[in-house]
Amino acid sequence: MPRIFFFVLALFVGAALVPQHAKTADIFPYNIKKVVLDNGLTVLAVPYGSPGLIAYYSVVRAGSRNEVEPGHSGFAHFFEHMMFRGTDRYPTDKYNDILKLLGADSNAFTTDDWTCYHNVASADALETIIDIESDRFMNLKYSEPDFKTEAGAIFGEYNKNYSMPYMTMFEKLQDSAFTTHTYKHTTMGFLKDIEDMPNQYDYSLKFFDRFYRPENVTIIVVGDFNEKNLISLVKKYYGKWQRGSYQLQVPLEPPQTAEKVVHVPWKNKTLPYLLLGYHVPAFSDANIDKPAIDVFGQLLFSQSSPLYQSLVVEKQLVEFISGGAEDHRDPGLFTVVSRIKDKKNIEVVRDAIYTALEQAKTKPIDPKRLADVKSHIRYSFAMQLDKPGNVAVTVGTYIAMTGNAESMNKVYGLYDKVTLEDIMRVANKYFGKDNTTVVTLSSEDAK
Repeated sequence: MPRIFFFVLALFVGAALVPQHAKTADIFPYNIKKVVLDNGLTVLAVPYGSPGLIAYYSVVRAGSRNEVEPGHSGFAHFFEHMMFRGTDRYPTDKYNDILKLLGADSNAFTTDDWTCYHNVASADALETIIDIESDRFMNLKYSEPDFKTEAGAIFGEYNKNYSMPYMTMFEKLQDSAFTTHTYKHTTMGFLKDIEDMPNQYDYSLKFFDRFYRPENVTIIVVGDFNEKNLISLVKKYYGKWQRGSYQLQVPLEPPQTAEKVVHVPWKNKTLPYLLLGYHVPAFSDANIDKPAIDVFGQLLFSQSSPLYQSLVVEKQLVEFISGGAEDHRDPGLFTVVSRIKDKKNIEVVRDAIYTALEQAKTKPIDPKRLADVKSHIRYSFAMQLDKPGNVAVTVGTYIAMTGNAESMNKVYGLYDKVTLEDIMRVANKYFGKDNTTVVTLSSEDAK
């Protein structure tokens, strides 16, 4: 499923949400004006009813997927940090002072497939935002001591994150389920590479030179702006940015041919966890398998599903259970995760999941439940479009997948076409034992 932000509390589906010029058949209710500069930089302008406010998002199609050289994982995430180190024109303190003066909300995040730098600010700050953002993308500068300092901070972030059972378990899943593809490592990277990162200053310059290039970046501006002025300013400040020439070759993952089982002993007290992973296709706005798998996940593992009701509500064997697959540019994993109240019930819960998966292969789902899930998926998409930043990150997600914002409308058209037969077909095709990776985690002194 797309990374939908379910915390939005209101559903805007009335006339105020949908502009008069939007095509009613499309899931995305706003016009998008696309301009590509001579250097390959793409600009997407999305007018939106947020008077005096804009969201300015820079989407870099580089994530941990791009870290193809052995020993150099974690650099996409590293640049999420280093991009705030400043330039000659705007050193770190000056850059931060400008953002504070503007009252701007500025941050960044990294995923397997993309890195996003985002600002939400007043509309009259547009030129200033374009100026400082273009400068750091074109002229980022950091010393070797600065690099070593940030590398040490990332090592501390790793230790903090992976002191949590949940994070460690997913790290082990990726490492076990993948043998060849760069999805084998998490966005933070392998620990041994993070430990060695302070010695990789020269490589960091190479990574930045490869991927922080205009043809690999899309600027998304949502909110209250003049389109002609926006494009003029982008050309003014980004026009001299030079194209790159690096061609990325990501290794293909071979099919999994046998079940993999891994146990993670945990030194501190925690309830036991069960995590299952299944290889599934990449995001596609043309092939129905991935949308069918998304619907399948909702049918089997949402709170309204029979499995959830049995394990969580009736038998109370687990604190929670959920399942689904995030969208990825390359084939990724469908995961099922549960926190179990008693270690002795790990196999009971696992077998209940297996039984539900097997039943889905031969027993058609109730047509009403299928219709309800498909409706929920559409409404969940609409729920996130309540402010310019959410609109921008939604568009950015699909740019990261295909480079084409129209993929939103295409893939939601596929969701509408998913049938009961599709559900059974993908259940049989992707959820067999030979395609399963099982990870359990429990305290060493657990019952």
